Amino acid sequence: MSYTHKPTVIESIAEKLHLIPDLHKENGRDGARRAAEEGSEISCPPPSQWDNWVEYDSKSWPERKASEYMLVPTACFNCEAGCGLLAYVDKESMKIRKLVGNPYHPASRGRNCAKGPATLNQIEDSDRVLYPMKRTGKRGEGKWARVTWDSVLDDIAGRMRKAIMEGRNNEISYHVGRPGHDGFMEWILRAWNVDGHNSHTNVCSSGARFGYAIWEGFDRPSPDHANAKFILLVSAHLESGHYFNPHSQRIIEARMKGAKLAVLDPRLSNTASMSDYWMPSYPGSEPAILLAMAKVIIDEGIYNRAYMENWVNWQAYLQTEYPGTPVTFENFIDALKKEYSEYTPEYASRESGVDAAAIVEVARKIGEAGTQFSTHVWRSASSGNLGGWAVSRTLHFLNVLTGSVGTPGGTSPSAWNKFKPTVHAEPKPQTYWNTLQLPDEYPLAHFEMSFLLPHFLKEGRGKLDVYFTRGYSSGNCRVFQ
Repeated sequence: MSYTHKPTVIESIAEKLHLIPDLHKENGRDGARRAAEEGSEISCPPPSQWDNWVEYDSKSWPERKASEYMLVPTACFNCEAGCGLLAYVDKESMKIRKLVGNPYHPASRGRNCAKGPATLNQIEDSDRVLYPMKRTGKRGEGKWARVTWDSVLDDIAGRMRKAIMEGRNNEISYHVGRPGHDGFMEWILRAWNVDGHNSHTNVCSSGARFGYAIWEGFDRPSPDHANAKFILLVSAHLESGHYFNPHSQRIIEARMKGAKLAVLDPRLSNTASMSDYWMPSYPGSEPAILLAMAKVIIDEGIYNRAYMENWVNWQAYLQTEYPGTPVTFENFIDALKKEYSEYTPEYASRESGVDAAAIVEVARKIGEAGTQFSTHVWRSASSGNLGGWAVSRTLHFLNVLTGSVGTPGGTSPSAWNKFKPTVHAEPKPQTYWNTLQLPDEYPLAHFEMSFLLPHFLKEGRGKLDVYFTRGYSSGNCRVFQ
């Protein structure tokens, strides 16, 4: 429907003084003009104008000061979600004026949390390290001197070369907060014959990772929330915006299409407050609830037989655990009923504090969703409890029972179809095993035991000559000591 706006006196004066565009020319009086063509993004200029975009400076009022920008697509690195950003670069000063969400980014789609635009504060931070610095005094004195890149590289590379030549390969360690280099750093370390990869993952997400890894090799889930009919989150506050911004968008989209959301979380988080089923379980009791749900699905026959017959090694299970029993799928289901007989909803309720009726209702909703059942767990329940790996292990069991693995609306392995570049040569594996990173006492550790490294060094179990890290200060410069 067309709408013709009659300008006010103030609007007319502002248009005549060219303080605002003339919105009421004769060729526009037949209706309000659209800000953009139907179906196009309107939160930023179209890509065809990114090389030459003009905006007026709001701070120069009342002067009409135009600035010419080029818009450069980039990514936020304030968490590993890596949401898309557009940097507005002033073509005269070549400085970034602002950072906004990139609506053409396939994951974040221009909807960023506050950390993305705030990246500008890091670039302009007065404490930002712009060049290499070397400590000149005692630790803690705060005495530093600027040095050249050549001296830095010669110093560190020389110490590393000397250690390798002398057979002290285990005295070199590389630390990264979150490995995001798709195996490239492992490639480098193998070429050096150094077993020195270290990260904080063991105190972060390795509990959840291990539960997924022993299911399918890949150690992270990739749920398709947008197309799910039922979503189950375990202590995963996905709608907080941190880390899982793209997930939270898809959860809301699914909810708008009628999907139901269940949250297992001791606290009433923002995510839990928006759920259809909030189950405040005692910390560490989540596997009992998940196994009780599995029992309901198995007992009531609402599992996905076609998927399980084709993708579960039920024949080997029967032959190993029940030798002499005819190897039929029906006998496998009977064996599962026996295996999980103790995990009743009532048992789970006693363990967790969650009402048994709620456990049964959610289990049935999961069965009804079938292949459109998405799940997620990260940290908290898995990292904060002894045996936390069982949380992701039992959660993914529900995906297996419903056949919602690698399906639209289901949960996929994290990187099974991810593009990963190949390199021209593959170095041989290291001939060293660094027990400072992976000690003999913990043979099943899924990642390096980084939190023990300082204690091992203090105990004299080994020593480090070179310890270097990957990090960013918005200038790709680091301090080294």
